Amino acid sequence: MSALTDWLSDTSPISRKNAAEVIFEDIRSAITSGRLTVGTRLPSEAQLAGRYGVSRPIVREALRSLQTLGLTQTRTGSGTYVLTASPNPDLSYGGYSARDLIEARPFIEGPAAGWAALRRSEQQLAALLALCDEMDRQTDPHEWVLLDSGFHSAIAEASGNAVFAKIVADARDALMQQSELVNLMAGRRVASNMEHRQIVDAIREGSEEKARKAMEAHLGEVKQVVTTIIGSDQA
Repeated sequence: MSALTDWLSDTSPISRKNAAEVIFEDIRSAITSGRLTVGTRLPSEAQLAGRYGVSRPIVREALRSLQTLGLTQTRTGSGTYVLTASPNPDLSYGGYSARDLIEARPFIEGPAAGWAALRRSEQQLAALLALCDEMDRQTDPHEWVLLDSGFHSAIAEASGNAVFAKIVADARDALMQQSELVNLMAGRRVASNMEHRQIVDAIREGSEEKARKAMEAHLGEVKQVVTTIIGSDQA
């Protein structure tokens, strides 16, 4: 029996809640430990869904993050293959590298949060509070990432600065990929929700300084996780 067959036969049914995180971590661990070696073609989505007792979309979500991390590569019509046993230090999301986002976001989203505290409308504040409520209730990782993306975009819009809003909008896909990866690997949704509340509380108070610092603190936590993931002080 091959190592791949042995691993696949070790069925591990899991609950729907946090299923993508569990699958992601299980496959990632199998790759980094060498149980699934470089060049191995992973089982099909259907086979993996059977192994874990979940639906194919959940498996697809976990596989997408493994590819974002650089551990696997999906080839159209061929399947998904193990590419390396360690994360790529030059991790990128579309046209932006992890370092690009880490370096730029504090200079864009920090000031944007500050201006939002001074310029937001009551309608915009209500929308931000509603997003916080939805994120608190959401247990599906992908749906949470969509809400998180909407949250950061809404703050940029509330800043009243079209440049900030456009930059965040242009980088939205990359930010979503980073958010998905960070939350699958580090399980930061609860902590992020609390940090988001602190940002919105400062915006509601109308405190430019508090809003900016709250956003910078949140982005600092993201930076720490990304740096840990890729094993590089340069992020």
